[in-house]
Amino acid sequence: MNIVMIGAGNLATNLANALHHAGHTIEQVYSRTEESACMLAQCFNCAYTNNIKGVVMSSDLYICSLADSALEQVANQLQEDRPGQLFVHTAGSMSIDTLKSVRRGVFYPMQTFSKFRLVEFTDIPIFIEASESADINMLHQLASQLSHNVYELSSEDRQYLHLAAVFACNFSNHCYRLSEKLLQKHGIPFNVMLPLIDEASKKVHLVSPKDAQTGPAKRNDMNVIAKHIDMLSDEPEFQQMYELITKSIIDDQL
Repeated sequence: MNIVMIGAGNLATNLANALHHAGHTIEQVYSRTEESACMLAQCFNCAYTNNIKGVVMSSDLYICSLADSALEQVANQLQEDRPGQLFVHTAGSMSIDTLKSVRRGVFYPMQTFSKFRLVEFTDIPIFIEASESADINMLHQLASQLSHNVYELSSEDRQYLHLAAVFACNFSNHCYRLSEKLLQKHGIPFNVMLPLIDEASKKVHLVSPKDAQTGPAKRNDMNVIAKHIDMLSDEPEFQQMYELITKSIIDDQL
């Protein structure tokens, strides 16, 4: 397939790379910033543009991988002049109906992406949706070339999936950041936490997160909990978060 990437951020970079290695042609890259468009296009020796009017008129697939705030405006501006082309977006939190074309869909790989680290797509779950049955079949075939885990999911259910992913990934990573800040105050390197983080993540491959839970809140060890809260007296936001999460863990064990 000839594919146009609308966007050149973290997800677009990883997805374009995976599609390229699966044998598809990245025909063009569009980004609002010329530097980003050029940088990604160089990986595939393809055309690029930061002018929305310069996007090619006819391609097999347009993948819109944009910030949620820009998706509707940019995608629909492109769709107006390309009514017969298939447009998909990659946003977990946005409805398929954010796109207004007759042929519209969603191609959502649920993973955390960064430009500096290209990920292997084989085990990444990819969630698809389309307005036309022929397009859902095509997107399923395309996704299956990248991953063993392909699911059809409605926009409503996918939004709850995305919400759950924020808890599992973004919030847990922020807790790593809070841990890092506490350690930095006492000259302790964050890498001492890595074996702990790795073991915690491995355990949930074997048992449910509830059964994998350990620590003072799991044991309802109020002496340790009270000491920790006191130690955070100079960090009221940390203290509040500690108390809230501790209560949630204790309640979950009941």
